Amino acid sequence: MAPYDDWNKIDEEEDEELQDAAYFEGKRDVILFCIDCSESMLELRDDPDYEDTQTCHLFTVLEAAVQIQKKKVIVGPNDAVGIMLFNTTRKSETSRTQSELKRGTYAYQPISPLSAPTIQETIQLLDAFREDPEELRRAFPPVKGKKVPMGDVFTSCNWVLRDGAPKTATKRVFLITDEDDPHSGPGSQQLITSARTTLIDLTQAGVTVEPFFISTPEKPFDVSKFYSSVLLPTNLADEDEIDSSDPSVLPESISISRIEDLLAQMRFHEVPKRAHFSIPFKLAEGLSIGVKGYGLVTEQKKGTYKYFIDLGERMEVASVRTVYIDEAREAEVDKNKMVYGMSLGYTAAAAEEDEEDESKIDSNVRIVKVGKRPFYTAEDIRSFRTLGLEPGIKLLGFKDRNELAFEDNIKHSQFIYPDELAYSGSKRTFSALIKSLVKKKKIGLVLALTRKNATPMFYALLPQEEKVDEGGWNDPAGFHLIPLPFADDIRAAAVEKGFRASDELKDAARAWIDKLSVKNGAYPPDSYPNPALAYHNAQLEASAFREQYDPDSFEDLTLPKYEMIHKRAGALMKAWKRALVNDKSADVVTAPGKLAGTKRKAASLFPLSLLF
Repeated sequence: MAPYDDWNKIDEEEDEELQDAAYFEGKRDVILFCIDCSESMLELRDDPDYEDTQTCHLFTVLEAAVQIQKKKVIVGPNDAVGIMLFNTTRKSETSRTQSELKRGTYAYQPISPLSAPTIQETIQLLDAFREDPEELRRAFPPVKGKKVPMGDVFTSCNWVLRDGAPKTATKRVFLITDEDDPHSGPGSQQLITSARTTLIDLTQAGVTVEPFFISTPEKPFDVSKFYSSVLLPTNLADEDEIDSSDPSVLPESISISRIEDLLAQMRFHEVPKRAHFSIPFKLAEGLSIGVKGYGLVTEQKKGTYKYFIDLGERMEVASVRTVYIDEAREAEVDKNKMVYGMSLGYTAAAAEEDEEDESKIDSNVRIVKVGKRPFYTAEDIRSFRTLGLEPGIKLLGFKDRNELAFEDNIKHSQFIYPDELAYSGSKRTFSALIKSLVKKKKIGLVLALTRKNATPMFYALLPQEEKVDEGGWNDPAGFHLIPLPFADDIRAAAVEKGFRASDELKDAARAWIDKLSVKNGAYPPDSYPNPALAYHNAQLEASAFREQYDPDSFEDLTLPKYEMIHKRAGALMKAWKRALVNDKSADVVTAPGKLAGTKRKAASLFPLSLLF
């Protein structure tokens, strides 16, 4: 009999796993760096890393943009990046295929696929600045007097993305500035309204704006002066309830206290938020809202290699496709005419006998004898897997929050967020459901089919309230979609009796653990890259830019800092080891017996009417 995994490979080429194809089909990411080029961004200051060297905010931002592009050449070669400067008198050179930008904005690097020559041009500009600190000021002269209206900046961003970005790509704008009030004085309210209107147009075109605000001790950045009234809120509150003077409505904005932290913050935002699915959420009969699902944890792997064919003058990528050949006719078989079946223990003699019987029957007629091999179409197999359900989430009921056990979380959960574009009013309904469940300390129980070719599963809906910290990072409001285990997913433990350490031993261990704990109890995984992947990508990056790579220069950030560990907790660890030697429970060794997994009995059954 064919293994069960083979049945999951029956996917028609024209089927799309995601429903909102207009937004989710493209796997390419487009980033437009929208950089302020005003006088304050070009102001020279001492470099904190190098003596007798001067730098400026614009240099640091361009250097960060180069680092992002160099990394994307390896991890996202199909992505596209552009750089647009505003508050500069330099004019863009337009062509027939490009729009003329607003006055005061300049497309330094139009949206285009990543390429080493384009990145090297920016590197040469930065090298020239290191030798002559006035190079950037000559290349991008700042405007004098009035600054460029932010409405014109967003309009130019829209035009640059329209000319160069693919329609199905994920489009984002990294807005970088140190000016918290660009339109002070008379007429500021009209400019604020214009900026917000053009930003809404940009958002409706599928573009996300992610601001990076540069704040220094000499020039603090106050979001409430201008940007809290312009940038769109990302929380679940209704627009009527939002206080425009409250900077907390901008959880996605990052206030950078040190310009040197810009690259680190950009790395966190480098990977786009792509939805795994976009499906309806049925709360009751006749009441549905739209939601999107996002994966919070995924494994990062090395990029897949490609096959190339040598055509003499150039190398072309060889595409791979699978076809099925009829051996008798030596012709390709149409996939739509294929059926699927199981052998059901056939012997060679029985198979030969069936072939003789089938040869006597008209080739256009398919007869299946009783007890013999059954055949199914791809649509039949899909209906077996999905139970005839359409993609969506159906609310079945509620349970107390304490009934969700820790061991029930056996797979990676997904995070769902309302999709206002699918159903009007989704945010308001979604927010009301979250507040109600949090207030009553309940969780939801749902049946969900996330994709056309997936298998329906029962999930727990764990509500999460929105939390914003001082730096601007936030945990958005939404639901964690936790797959609930089947009865045979949880088995009895092999060891039925545990040995507990004494209180003295636990106190000795707690002493050195507290000394080595991570600050704030948080572990930022982006700060500790996978050393194998980082080493691999560094070599590829050097090869792509034809640079010499020194393996000794590679730094593994995951290696323990042994000197610091022994300095802070060495004596406490020795005391713990002495206590461990004197503890009798530490000498106990048990050989776990082979216990077969036992299935749990179903506590209750759901009526079929709830499932369909």
